[in-house]
Amino acid sequence: MKKANFLIMAILATILVVSCNNEKTKKQEIVVPVQTEEEAHESEGVLKLNNGDLWMANAETTEGIEKMTQLITNFRESENMEAYPKLKTKLETEFGTIISKCTMTGEAHDQLHNYLLPMKPLFKDLAAENLETRKAALEKLTKHLSEYSVYFK
Repeated sequence: MKKANFLIMAILATILVVSCNNEKTKKQEIVVPVQTEEEAHESEGVLKLNNGDLWMANAETTEGIEKMTQLITNFRESENMEAYPKLKTKLETEFGTIISKCTMTGEAHDQLHNYLLPMKPLFKDLAAENLETRKAALEKLTKHLSEYSVYFK
């Protein structure tokens, strides 16, 4: 089971690194730190500061997070089941823009993805079968977006 998790994380990390490379014409060497399976499992997805400081994010990422926050702030139809899929689509569009315009590298890049990945299941829950799940996802997403400035500048 641990080997499968490690393999999945290695594949995911490779996909994320390749998808965020904005200099597609340059060859990039991917260096994967040597970790035991236990270390890899313990550290996966853990969002942390840069030795107590904020990580430097590219402007497009910060703008995308701000746009997502604004979309949620402007959302006034929390009791309307049909309004959530529209919000979900707009949020996913901004999320995709953040990913496609990513120019970050190294540990800052890794930490950004540790921040971004927990949003994906929340997007899915915005289209859940019941209103309470949709509302809960919106609340969690609002809280998560507010934490961006805790880790990034």
